[in-house]
Amino acid sequence: MHNSMNVCVRAVRLGDAEAIVGILNPVIEAGEYTILDTPLTTEAERRYISQLPERAIFHVAQMPGDGTIVGFQTLEPFAGYTHACDHVGVIATFVALEHRRQRVGGRLFEATVDSARQKGYEKIFTYVRGDNRAALNAYLKYGFRIVGTSARHAKIGDRYIDEIIIERFL
Repeated sequence: MHNSMNVCVRAVRLGDAEAIVGILNPVIEAGEYTILDTPLTTEAERRYISQLPERAIFHVAQMPGDGTIVGFQTLEPFAGYTHACDHVGVIATFVALEHRRQRVGGRLFEATVDSARQKGYEKIFTYVRGDNRAALNAYLKYGFRIVGTSARHAKIGDRYIDEIIIERFL
């Protein structure tokens, strides 16, 4: 358990599913931070948590006082179809809209990088929406570098969105 800047980071539990969906769905519905476009149900999230691969990492950030979950981060193996990429993990970070810019992401990154090293990952990889500068800047601040841009990678409604490919070596 890591403490700092008024959040505690710990491993996910099945009982966190409802709170996670409560963070994720407003982010999805805002339509400007993620390419996820379909709100999730608590049951679907519970299933996802219960079926995580052995090397997956799933941390939640919670307020120490009332235990409110204010963010979460996942890291999973990049490719299940080959062992050639076992050293690469794909990361995703979500912070409740009302708790952005409060170092929640930073606390999650610290815990996830520690766990990733322990589980044998050597590189973390992800995509960030080209129009989500705040997320991109956060990742760059935590040691990621831009690899390139995948143009018109997502299409939401009739609008195309570029995805910026980033990575960080551990």
